[in-house]
Amino acid sequence: MFLEKEVLGCVIENTPLVSIDLIIKNKEGKILLGKRVNDPAKNSWFVPGGRIYKNEKIEDAFKRITHDETGKVFDISAAAFKGVYQHFCENNVFNDHFSTHYVVLGFELAVVEALSLGTAQHETYRWFSIDALLKSDEVYAYAKDYFMQHKGITND
Repeated sequence: MFLEKEVLGCVIENTPLVSIDLIIKNKEGKILLGKRVNDPAKNSWFVPGGRIYKNEKIEDAFKRITHDETGKVFDISAAAFKGVYQHFCENNVFNDHFSTHYVVLGFELAVVEALSLGTAQHETYRWFSIDALLKSDEVYAYAKDYFMQHKGITND
């Protein structure tokens, strides 16, 4: 369900958002990151993803988000579940007056075909080796967590 700006702001201020992050890997083993245009994480490289809407099944959200982020619909069965993560951001998409808390379901998706990239969330995309993204100061810290060795819920 699409939420108007005022309603979404109230939700972000008062509840955690449940989202899906896509760890998209190409045949060379590189990871797709986009340079974000919105807060949180504005001007940082981050994995594609999106929030799950109310009354939307996780499987349906996965199809919608993969389509929105890559131009192709992928079934959740094509992905490997990486775990549950938490992202605590000091600001939000609208302002710096309150924080954003995400509960994130991380999924790794291997792709061999070309993707049609382009969303309102990223100005450009780039494929990173895992080593390069872990070393880069421009990659948002929470994106790096997908490549660290964690067990259970992370970012506590």
